[in-house]
Amino acid sequence: MKNLNINLLESLISSGNFFCTLKNKNNYDFASQKVIEQTVRNLKEVSTSSNKPGMLLGKIQSGKTRTFIGIMGLAYDNGYDLVIILTKNSNALTKQTFERLENEFENLIQEDEMAVFDIMSMPENLRNYELKKKMAIVLKKEKKNMERLQKALFETYPSLSERRILFIDDEADFASVAYENNKERNIIELKVIAGQIDKLRSNLQETSYLQVTATPYSLYLQPEDMTVNEHKVYQPKRPAFTELVPVHDKYIGGEMYFERSKIEGDIGSYLYHEIDENELGILKKSDRRRVKSDTLLTNSKFSGIRNALVNFIVGGSIRNLQNKINGEKPSKFAFIIHTMTSKIAHQWQEDLVLEIEEKLVESYKTSEPIFNELIKEAYHDLARSKIENCYFPTFKDVYSKVCESLVNQELLISIVNSEKDVNQLLDKSGQLKLRTPLNIFIGGQILDRGITIGNLIGFYYGRNPKKFQQDTVLQHSRMYGARPMEDIAVTRFYTTQKIYDVMERMHEFDSELRKAFESGANNGEVVFIQRDLQNQILPCSPNKIMLSSINMIKPSKRFLPIGFDTLPKSKMIPKIKKIDNYIEQLIDTALEISPEDKQCYLIKLNDALILVEMIHETLVMEEGYEWDLEAYNTLLNYLAKEYESENHEKVWLILRHNRNIARIRKSSRRFEDAPDTSSSKLNEYKIAKKVAVFCPAIILTRQLGETTGEFGWKHNTPFYWPILVAPANTIPTVFANKHIK
Repeated sequence: MKNLNINLLESLISSGNFFCTLKNKNNYDFASQKVIEQTVRNLKEVSTSSNKPGMLLGKIQSGKTRTFIGIMGLAYDNGYDLVIILTKNSNALTKQTFERLENEFENLIQEDEMAVFDIMSMPENLRNYELKKKMAIVLKKEKKNMERLQKALFETYPSLSERRILFIDDEADFASVAYENNKERNIIELKVIAGQIDKLRSNLQETSYLQVTATPYSLYLQPEDMTVNEHKVYQPKRPAFTELVPVHDKYIGGEMYFERSKIEGDIGSYLYHEIDENELGILKKSDRRRVKSDTLLTNSKFSGIRNALVNFIVGGSIRNLQNKINGEKPSKFAFIIHTMTSKIAHQWQEDLVLEIEEKLVESYKTSEPIFNELIKEAYHDLARSKIENCYFPTFKDVYSKVCESLVNQELLISIVNSEKDVNQLLDKSGQLKLRTPLNIFIGGQILDRGITIGNLIGFYYGRNPKKFQQDTVLQHSRMYGARPMEDIAVTRFYTTQKIYDVMERMHEFDSELRKAFESGANNGEVVFIQRDLQNQILPCSPNKIMLSSINMIKPSKRFLPIGFDTLPKSKMIPKIKKIDNYIEQLIDTALEISPEDKQCYLIKLNDALILVEMIHETLVMEEGYEWDLEAYNTLLNYLAKEYESENHEKVWLILRHNRNIARIRKSSRRFEDAPDTSSSKLNEYKIAKKVAVFCPAIILTRQLGETTGEFGWKHNTPFYWPILVAPANTIPTVFANKHIK
């Protein structure tokens, strides 16, 4: 293939017709324009290929498409004639991309400056007049489509092969290439397509290659022959260059759902609602033994899906009452149910939701108390997250609006589980069409392939975390994107605790990789490690880790068990006495007492491991929660041994007694996760961050465990709650408790 021979000093035309048209239409801000210009400059000056592409890195639903369309326009003004856009293996996403391009370049198409084609319907009789236009061809990454493109470029219209071509590989990440159960087949298919692209490009005159992705994980995935260097570090070497899509001020991402959720009273702390694992089982297939029509509004076994539905109706009603008071038009809202890929399951879920709707209407018309109770419960739940100085309607007004919505059949349920279904459901902009004020979409894989869904205020999610490997669950997060805070205030996210934990770890993983790359700290290096069968730490390849088992280790991060109770008092008391005595021994033989705190003792690593194991025997985890002792101790081992210092293989032990913390937080209704009182004046966490510089610390609070009042512990017995704190000098590290075999 002939490389581009462009003078490095060649100026960039940024005032051409194509880019100016897009800039006026999309109102690109300074930051976006700068990224667009720098990307095109790089494409012109730097040799790129599918093995060493240019990279446009954004966040999930953060405006990547808008940005690469701007890049297309500027590229047309600077000598590129044809842009070939490769989409994920989805007809729906191809259609969405095609319609988006037609909309964005509408004026230029009408003026005969440009033409957009889907490879599946590209005419075979284009005339020279048409071929001289700037052109875009959209195709999904599929073997037959690549063959169609080959034929179009070299047989039907050979003149196109002589023009300057830009390939844009949309959603191009190895973290989400495999969507079918047969992973090996997906990888083989991926290699075949990559080979076809390389062969195609080798016969073209002038080409550039730009990958667009939202997962920085892909920056760390090297070819299969990559080796681990002696420092166990992987650097993002593959891209020829990388540009970052600016995040706009209306963007809502994982920070809202997994970071702000931990701040007491923050709007983010009200979004997540836990659902029971057993409820997902009920939603798999029709089961009239467990799901009886006359208990649909009362049975606790499926309270999650029922409350999700009612919250959605109430939330949409609140928003449209707010629109009315602000003199705005009514909006249409969306809710997603995404639990599995089975069409049988989708049909059953539709039947169930329709039946719940029917029972709600029936209970309203017959004035049954349960109707009022359900609406009131949803109203008070959503009122918790109302925005200050923003009108919030009265319960009476909301109640009337909900009744009106139900009677007028404003709720529409659509199954989205085939390419045909999605094509019928897409609107002119390529988004899922919202036909009524309240739209529920039930589906599987197709809903997670980049399809945009507007005004989403409810997400019921239940994909199996055991299968979250290279297929990153972050791509499923349709609730990310540009969302007004008024919508966020009535948004709720429903999943199991196990899945939420996996998603939280993946968000942290994604954030830390992005941060390392953006900041250049440690030369952008991230350590990847795994635990072997002997509980030893070994370096591992990023493309071998199982994402559902990862933990991000970073400076001063806390690791602790949550979602537990204690053994019964009769079994607990002797174990607590044994732990008390052992701690006394550790204090008496402490290697050092910290000047920062007189209850902070330096102890040997082996003693700390024994102590943690003794505490582990006293705690009983709730369903859906886990405290993996082996993984915890492996982390402790790693953090105490990794850095050579005078405190090598030592641990700081910070002790506190007579604590009495509630088991469940009143505001968020979730299990307490901060027993180190990090928000109070006592602040053991601050002490831990000061002393744990080259070795870890364990904050150990002895809780009273009272059953009375707000405390809520079951057995009225004391217990110890351990919090492991990573050293302050820790290099960002990906710890994979399990890896792909």
